[in-house]
Amino acid sequence: MKHQFEAKIYKIGINWAVDVPAYITAQLKPEKGYIRIKGQINDFDFIQTLVPVKNSPYRLFVNLLMMKGGKTTLGEVAAFAIEQNEVELVKMYAMPKILSAILEKEKLNDDFNALSEARKKDILKYLSFIKTGETMIKNINKLIEQLKSKHKNIRIP
Repeated sequence: MKHQFEAKIYKIGINWAVDVPAYITAQLKPEKGYIRIKGQINDFDFIQTLVPVKNSPYRLFVNLLMMKGGKTTLGEVAAFAIEQNEVELVKMYAMPKILSAILEKEKLNDDFNALSEARKKDILKYLSFIKTGETMIKNINKLIEQLKSKHKNIRIP
């Protein structure tokens, strides 16, 4: 769903930025505090990340490309249309059938799915390059042990 608002571009430090209204960011889903978005500034497309600011609304940094494309400048009010940019990184690598079976058997599907998208992608990418069944089992067992122990930084190999 696209959310539209207008905001005056201001300078903070060396960066240009606008504050995104709280009623809009309340409808978006943050990942580790940040909100990935895609949108337009004066009908010019961009992809960006909203940054949380303590005791303030989320901030959208406006770069030179966005300023030129949106035909705007510092101090002007620009029209924005933004929406959640949901990127599913895991789709890039298939889950090995043996991993799926072991996760099911050990009842660890929820634990694996609770990992960040980036962590799951790293694990599946690594497993996709393994050539022998013996090495695959060894690495899957290592992953299973870490999931069982609720290890924070799950790593394989």
